[in-house]
Amino acid sequence: MKQGIHPENYRLVAFKDMSNDEVFLTKSTANTKETIEVDGKEYPLVKLEISRTSHPFYTGKAKLLDTAGRIDKFKNKYAKFKK
Repeated sequence: MKQGIHPENYRLVAFKDMSNDEVFLTKSTANTKETIEVDGKEYPLVKLEISRTSHPFYTGKAKLLDTAGRIDKFKNKYAKFKK
C-alpha cells in the first residue's frame, strides 16, 4: 500500500436519514459543520436523503415521492388521449 495517500483524520460521525430520522454512527472523514447528541455524546452530523433504513431495495416497500407535482402534471397532459 502506498504511504501518505490515505486520510488520517478518521473519527466517529453520525449519519442521519432525514426521511425517517434514523441515526447511525460510523467512522468517516466527511467534513461537517453541524453536530448531534447521541447517547449523551456529541458527534459531527451528516444528513442523508436516503439510507439503508429507507431505501425501497432494502425495506421491500416501494415509495412514490412526488416532489414537484410531476405525476399530476403528466396525468393532466395525457388525459386527452384517455379513451
